[in-house]
Amino acid sequence: MILSNLLSEQTSSMASTSFRFRWYSTNKMASSSFWLSLALSITLAHGQVCTTGTGSLCVGVCYGMMGDNLPSAADVIALYKNVGISSMRLFEPNPDALQALRGSQIDISLGVRNEDLPSIATSQEFANSWFSSNVAPYLNDMTIEYITVGNEVVPGEYASYVAPAMQNLQNILDTQGLAGVSVTTVLSTAALSTSYPPSAGSFSTDIVEILKFLSAQASPLMVNVYPYFAYAADPANVPLDYALFTATSPVVQDGNLSYQNLFDAIIDAFYWAMEREGVTDVSLVVSETGWPSDGNGDFTTPELAATYNRNFAEHISKNGTPKRPQAYIEGYIFAMFNENLKPPGVEQHFGLFQPSKQPVYSLFPIH
Repeated sequence: MILSNLLSEQTSSMASTSFRFRWYSTNKMASSSFWLSLALSITLAHGQVCTTGTGSLCVGVCYGMMGDNLPSAADVIALYKNVGISSMRLFEPNPDALQALRGSQIDISLGVRNEDLPSIATSQEFANSWFSSNVAPYLNDMTIEYITVGNEVVPGEYASYVAPAMQNLQNILDTQGLAGVSVTTVLSTAALSTSYPPSAGSFSTDIVEILKFLSAQASPLMVNVYPYFAYAADPANVPLDYALFTATSPVVQDGNLSYQNLFDAIIDAFYWAMEREGVTDVSLVVSETGWPSDGNGDFTTPELAATYNRNFAEHISKNGTPKRPQAYIEGYIFAMFNENLKPPGVEQHFGLFQPSKQPVYSLFPIH
């Protein structure tokens, strides 16, 4: 089967921003059985949680805070360590979380609030102050791998501030000799004007300056990838097995490239879009992906969520994509907890854990 023409755009709010997905394929649905292997041992790899057994599963987990019943930051960090998760994405500097992370050996992707982009972009002094308050005090006690300058602001009112804000923060890193910290930004598929076929991938707005910056600094581009929303928006045309990584044969043929899962098709559309801008040396990090366990009937069950997240982690630990089969893709699952201050429905049910710290489904062994 091959992808049909672009049909529509699915919009959903996650964290404090919106995600718009444009992925649809020909009609086939297949059920996916719930499978988990609990007889897997946990070993730690730099920046990720790695589960070894039949294969190595390496992912980080996003720490969202949109709930009024979540555990304390100290308890959350303890839970990360207890289940062997060694990489965390923070959407913005949270003093309690940063304090609790001291000495934890959990690697951090630290976000800049979208609202702070204009000030950081237009004032080196403000950028220095932001860094002094939110990064410098913690550098001796933790590894900050990434500073993400804005979450899904391209396209949008803050888009023009991203490149200069990244540069002002990079100036600080260069001055202080902090080569181990990468400055980047986070895009959703709304940044793509064309996504089908993957080889036609192109950006909806001019992001050349962002890509040139990332290329010059050898920093990755971060992207949020949610096959769930494409499936939920058009289940008649998006096969469930294609969304869950469980298809056993190619679903999409794009020239000489064969796709068995929607995730790879989305990632390759970003690669093609970057190449259209003349940039071929920027890698991708999946800053968010996941599947809700409730909120939309049979489309959202713990079994489906566990299957997607397990298969995602296995897939990126073993494979590149059809376009770049040797590429290593780092990834983060969204999110650690179900968050009751998000909009009602699926938005409240992306968590791996309940606020009580009980697993929504078994993904990581509890020590």
